[in-house]
Amino acid sequence: MSNPDPQVLEKVKQWLDYADEDLRLATHGLNMKSSCPYRLIAYHAQQCAEKCIKAYLVYHSIDFPYTHNIKALLKLCGKDAGWAAALKDAEELTPYAITARYPGEDEEVSKQEAKKAIKIASKVHQTIRKVLSQYGL
Repeated sequence: MSNPDPQVLEKVKQWLDYADEDLRLATHGLNMKSSCPYRLIAYHAQQCAEKCIKAYLVYHSIDFPYTHNIKALLKLCGKDAGWAAALKDAEELTPYAITARYPGEDEEVSKQEAKKAIKIASKVHQTIRKVLSQYGL
């Protein structure tokens, strides 16, 4: 594959920067002394995973719909993304995109669930960064 144009690379970098911020915020949130909003930690973990996958799609000029559905986004990565199967557990993060943000939709998120969400998001983050680095990014 030829190198994408500089505008595409800049857009990929922006997606990854935003993903980095979400992961840092989620991780930092666990250090709160009291009233830790675990639902928001899970939300930012989901956002990290989503944005990393979208960075990959942008790099490959693959159009994606406005969605938070991790399963759908991984499917768009295609057959050449053998690594995507190893990220199947990231699908667990999808509900946090909605239920963690809106009253009446929220489900209680435990500390254990928040930690698991961060662990999954970190795995997605590391995998996508590794894959993109193989393309020289």
